[in-house]
Amino acid sequence: MSISIPQLPKGTRDFYPEAERIQNYIFDTWRKVAESFAYEEYEGPMFEHLELYTGKSGEEIVSQLYNFKDKGDREIALRPEMTPTLARLVIQKARELKKPFKWFSMPRLFRYEKAQKGRLREFFQLNMDIIGTESIYAEADLMAAIATMLRKFGLKDGEFAIGVSSRKLLATYLEEIGAPNPSLVYPVLDRRLKIGPEAFAKALADAGLTEEQVKKLDDFMSCKSLEEVRAAVKSENAAAALKEIEDLFETLAAAGYGDCVNLDLSIVRGLAYYTGIVFEVFDKGKSMRAIAGGGRYDSLTEKLGGERIPGVGFGMGDVVLADLLAEHKLLPSPKQSVDFYIASFTNDMKKVFETAQKFREGGNTVSHPLAAMKMGKQLDQANYQGAKIVVYVDGSKAGEGEFEFKDMRTGEMFVGNVSAIVERL
Repeated sequence: MSISIPQLPKGTRDFYPEAERIQNYIFDTWRKVAESFAYEEYEGPMFEHLELYTGKSGEEIVSQLYNFKDKGDREIALRPEMTPTLARLVIQKARELKKPFKWFSMPRLFRYEKAQKGRLREFFQLNMDIIGTESIYAEADLMAAIATMLRKFGLKDGEFAIGVSSRKLLATYLEEIGAPNPSLVYPVLDRRLKIGPEAFAKALADAGLTEEQVKKLDDFMSCKSLEEVRAAVKSENAAAALKEIEDLFETLAAAGYGDCVNLDLSIVRGLAYYTGIVFEVFDKGKSMRAIAGGGRYDSLTEKLGGERIPGVGFGMGDVVLADLLAEHKLLPSPKQSVDFYIASFTNDMKKVFETAQKFREGGNTVSHPLAAMKMGKQLDQANYQGAKIVVYVDGSKAGEGEFEFKDMRTGEMFVGNVSAIVERL
């Protein structure tokens, strides 16, 4: 009887040690930068009640979820994003949490959609959010963190751009031109650059816009500068929304991030809960999917049954980011690297374990054989594990309290005590 080989589920990944090293490099950089901006880390469950997502996005979201009934006949869904969980956490302790506060999380997320380059069914995502303030400086803080993070990964300012738009500005312009039902228009605008001009015009016509309104809207979304936008809008509300973007750009320029941001009114973000500034981060030339995206969602907690608490945040997925860093040859070597390998000519394993512990006490990474083997095999293992220094526990040239050791980076042999060997590292 033949046994079928287990297969990897579609849209998921295995992380062998080499891949996990790359993943941890991304996670470590995310965490260090987020903490350097004074964000606190939080987590939530991998699954939530289905109504948390349908209450925010409507029943149509179900087709994109991994959802099921548990043994208590409750409707459950694996989390497709983190913002609803964050909103639930905020609602639960709304009066206890001192606002504003800055939180981040690096959840594993699940979406039932077509697996393709840059988009998988299971992935990790950095989420950074600021809750409890309507100030534009919250957006500035988040964008400064994004730019710092991408610089930390080794990207230069010209190799990525944070495109900024405003749902508030767009809403006021739709009102100015008399467009009906903006909730039908936003999803179309979000697909503008993906579906071509003819399909775009038809979709807007289906949403109730006249040919003249379609042209005005297309021209507006093609504006490349604040001056062009200022010339196109008339209302005080539009001017106020534009002033927000101006303040944002001036603040980021003062902090040294001016070359990282630009106006991009083609960015709409499809989710209905965005209320103000929205932004997406792309590589130069937009050859990949967005590296990150987010915006202001001042009404989300209210939509989910809580009091109105303003918020703004973004998500940065690991899949597109890793592809971009690989393209720029910015990922570290996936090979293992250890500080010391403890070897023995006589296979004195007790001495090997005793010596290994001495070197680990200083916070070093240490490996050694786990069974008796010839020295050649031990050195092969040391090379495979990327050992920087091999320490011989029973070398004939070493005195009391000393060891012979080999610096694998230069091939030189030395004799010294533990502190001298660590100093050589």
